[in-house]
Amino acid sequence: MGHWKDKYVIGLTGNIAMGKSLVLRMLQHLGAYTIDADALTHRVMAPNAPAYKPVVQTFGQFILTPQKEIDRNKLAAIAFSDPDALKKLEAITHPLIRGAIDMLVRRSDKYVVVIEAIKLVEGELANQVDAIWVVDSSPENQMRRLMGKRGMSAEEAKRRITLQNPQKDKLSRANVVITNNETPEKTWMQVQAAWRSIPGVRDTSTVATVQVTPPPAPAPAPSPQPVPSPITSFDIKRPQPKDFDKIAALINKIRGTSLDRSDIMAHFGEKTYLLAESNNTPLGVIAYLVENLITRVDEFVVESAAPTQQVGQALIKAMEDAAEELQSEVVFVFLSHNVDGNKPIFEKSEYQETTIESIQYPIWREAVKESKPQDARIFSKRLREKPIQVPI
Repeated sequence: MGHWKDKYVIGLTGNIAMGKSLVLRMLQHLGAYTIDADALTHRVMAPNAPAYKPVVQTFGQFILTPQKEIDRNKLAAIAFSDPDALKKLEAITHPLIRGAIDMLVRRSDKYVVVIEAIKLVEGELANQVDAIWVVDSSPENQMRRLMGKRGMSAEEAKRRITLQNPQKDKLSRANVVITNNETPEKTWMQVQAAWRSIPGVRDTSTVATVQVTPPPAPAPAPSPQPVPSPITSFDIKRPQPKDFDKIAALINKIRGTSLDRSDIMAHFGEKTYLLAESNNTPLGVIAYLVENLITRVDEFVVESAAPTQQVGQALIKAMEDAAEELQSEVVFVFLSHNVDGNKPIFEKSEYQETTIESIQYPIWREAVKESKPQDARIFSKRLREKPIQVPI
């Protein structure tokens, strides 16, 4: 029995570049409430947050940007080049992060909660969770990811790996090991099998069933032509890999792209998809990422032959419900294609067009800057009146 009553809490860990974030997104897709301890580190070091002044006093004013925010790259360069500096940073941030984790777990309505923390087994959190899942990968893949996706030199990648405690120490504490050496689909199969073994877990693939309000019947045509059967209802579901061909085909039809299922699978660990479907026919897709209590939507398509307003609003509502379950503060939507068609759907759902400069909170601005496509327009909606600037 873990520390949190009426919850099944998984501690997800593994050394750098093993694929923890991929597995975390997959668990979120399956219906877990997910907490990224690294993202909480960024939040507790934001201006006016409790770690801000101690970190600046410890490491100096030169780690600040012109906007007086902590430059994480400068701070990381110090912390990951000196074990003593890393210990000082962790001594400031870790107690605050533990407090934030405890609050977020207790506030969550989800049965399964996943806490991703690279130093899980080294601290007291390991004794509070119900199970420890470790993501493992080969040293070659670890180096390749650090040098490829993260752009590190071989020397820097080796230094980062050397500074961490041995992966074998984590594996020795594991209840579940997810091996992430091959394709995302192979990783997904392992995650899904482990998910099904969680006691008391239930199927959450179908999010909602929506009844369609039929439009007024048109006047009879002089020469009746065969017409397709009207759509009377549709489901909003969390798609499985078997649905990815349909998702790719729908996006290709509307966007004029040439995606295939492998492209959707590659994005599967980066964001969550929701699919609107009637009788196995896809009607619409929305893709979003909830990270650090901020939701970002970067894909939204609706089949023109569908009841577009109802399908679009149902997808948006399902996304917002999922985001609120993950305690998200705000949704940012990036519309770069078919804006004229999609804009009214979002406006009817109370989204307003905004700019990066007008976003009030620094941590929100940073999230938008990191992910906004160059040609995209930004629409936003607050999900809670007061953001959790200091989540403890």
